[in-house]
Amino acid sequence: MVDGIFSDAMIEAMVRTGQIRPAAPPVAGQIQPASMDLRLGKRCWRVRASFLPGPGRNARDRIAAIALHEIDLSDGAVLETGCVYVAELCEALALPAGMAASANPKSSTGRIDVFTRVIVDGGAAFDVIPDGYSGPLYAEISPKTFPVLVRTGSRLSQIRFRSGQPRLDDATLAALDRSETLIAGGAHPVSAGVAVSVDLSGFDGAGLIGYRGKRHTGLVDVDKVGACRIADYWEPLTADGSGALVLDPSEFYILASKEAVHVPPDYAAEMVPFDPLVGEFRVHYAGFFDPGFGHMAAGGAGARAVLEVRSHDVPFIIEDGQIVGRLVYERMAERPRTLYGAGLGSNYQAQGLKLSKHFK
Repeated sequence: MVDGIFSDAMIEAMVRTGQIRPAAPPVAGQIQPASMDLRLGKRCWRVRASFLPGPGRNARDRIAAIALHEIDLSDGAVLETGCVYVAELCEALALPAGMAASANPKSSTGRIDVFTRVIVDGGAAFDVIPDGYSGPLYAEISPKTFPVLVRTGSRLSQIRFRSGQPRLDDATLAALDRSETLIAGGAHPVSAGVAVSVDLSGFDGAGLIGYRGKRHTGLVDVDKVGACRIADYWEPLTADGSGALVLDPSEFYILASKEAVHVPPDYAAEMVPFDPLVGEFRVHYAGFFDPGFGHMAAGGAGARAVLEVRSHDVPFIIEDGQIVGRLVYERMAERPRTLYGAGLGSNYQAQGLKLSKHFK
């Protein structure tokens, strides 16, 4: 087994050999260049609180102990804000020794402030599928700003498979940055990843710097593209000349990186989780960047990282150019057959400041 992140062709082979065991055959677009979308199953439970099964315990028993009621997703169901749900997923796994995986919300999920994490039997951490895991997958779902309509087959999370230790160390990452220009706009610190900063200078003639989610809105149907009016769900934010923005801990923001981001074809990237050293806020629920994101040959030159931002317990001031996160890069086990944005109908290739695909 070659060390690295698994490609689309390798993921397809995992389905054929039973290492991925879907309840129904994969659908078009479900397998991406370096990840696979996970589909909601038929059953979902409203639970009293978030949980982890812990070593030696299965998730289904824990759900039975804390479930308030069961929801049938066959014909669709509304998931309300402020509530925690756990849904069974269509995909189960039978990974061989030496293969592990990690999960993250899809970009479109993070951009509507739906907090989604994958749970496995015996799991001691969210979104971590241990080496050799065999068993079912579940998704914890907690809408924060907008109520959402989901159904069996809705795809909120994605999974990435790996073998070995493919993450680049700082020296290798710095050399790759020099040769491939991973982050445009000059030199950037490389320390446990490449630093990414926020742009609060404005993206158009009107000085638009981002959006703040409105409260008490209508539903967002997670499977419908362009069905929601931006004005009904978002308040645009414009630059006021100060180069700063106060993040209210009760609000959700969509901002964008100052730098263009590039993921070369033989690598995959991920925005690392919140670092408390850069401030009291979380950036980027959806962390995966597939091979070819921002790649000129795939039509992605100039692509920014869109940042889903939520402050923690206190108001926090962020400033133009402030480092808000870091991108880590991992080697692919093989180059994917199709790069992100190259014939895949990717919604966010060559993006600037862009809301999720649900809005028009």
